[in-house]
Amino acid sequence: MRESKWMQFPREVLIGNDVLKETPAVLQKLKLTGKTFIVTGKNTAGVAGNDVAALLEKEKNECYIYKSEKATLEEVEKIEAAAKEFKPKCFLGVGSGRSIDLAKLASKRCDIPFISVPTAASHDGIASSRASIHSDEKSESYAAQAPISVIADTGIISQAPFRLLAAGCGDVISNCTAVLDWELASRHQNEPFSESAALMSKMSAEMIMGSADLIRPGLDSSARMVVKALVLSGIAMSIAGSSRPASGSEHMFSHALDRIAKKPALHGEQCAIGAIMMMYLHGGDWEKIRSALIQIGVPTSASEMGIADEEIIDALLLAHTIRPERYTILGTGLTPSAAEKVAAVTKVIQ
Repeated sequence: MRESKWMQFPREVLIGNDVLKETPAVLQKLKLTGKTFIVTGKNTAGVAGNDVAALLEKEKNECYIYKSEKATLEEVEKIEAAAKEFKPKCFLGVGSGRSIDLAKLASKRCDIPFISVPTAASHDGIASSRASIHSDEKSESYAAQAPISVIADTGIISQAPFRLLAAGCGDVISNCTAVLDWELASRHQNEPFSESAALMSKMSAEMIMGSADLIRPGLDSSARMVVKALVLSGIAMSIAGSSRPASGSEHMFSHALDRIAKKPALHGEQCAIGAIMMMYLHGGDWEKIRSALIQIGVPTSASEMGIADEEIIDALLLAHTIRPERYTILGTGLTPSAAEKVAAVTKVIQ
């Protein structure tokens, strides 16, 4: 008999130009008016955090603005302590990855609803129930709380550096190999597998790959498409009850690269390159992935990311140790010659 599991989904999802001004109405609809705890960053406060606070205060909501500097457990504890004293009705994560991850984990610890207000579409954490927190120069995924609402203003997101939007595309496209790894674990180790979550994850990747030629800088339509795919990917993880639909060997490679590289690239960029190589190992159409990434403008080689070839090889050799409990195509690891071959054949290294 399978044990029951909880699935958390956003109740209100607003995606479009100038939807930030709807924030007070969303809180009122969700009966979360009164006190609001806003987690933002030094830069994103000026982009949207301060505007959100002004909008809410105009409607008689009291706001506490916390400007985060790093996504660590220590920072989560500071937010938690401040929130316990302030006693808010909800948390708002206003910013990119760091602010949203901190808000969603703090909200789980405080048992208070969380609303995601992304200022960039650089990864699928904007709607997932997982938080990426850093410690000892490594990133760990924590079970957090899925947002009760997502307010994605494409007018703001489309004006963020295009590199961030492109990285978000890379993160979604990497779902292709994450699902293959999950299917492999289901067959080889009888790991629980959700067909609906897998289909949703693959659908989000296909949305981006099938529209690669339409994703361009500064376009509201491009931002809207990428946000929809990221939200879909996040919901797939909520259905699965884990990050399995969107995190496999390609993410393990990315986390390994974070530890090894002198100057790591963006998470989505590294996952995209990881997906090219892992699709090769799976015997799939890695060239299709590479072609879509090139069309969008996502780096497909070490040199384009500013990372040394040797660091790519070292990350491939380390990747299988990142989450040893998670079965993937990497198995018990690659040999140095196999790692060099996969990177060279897929043109990740020259």
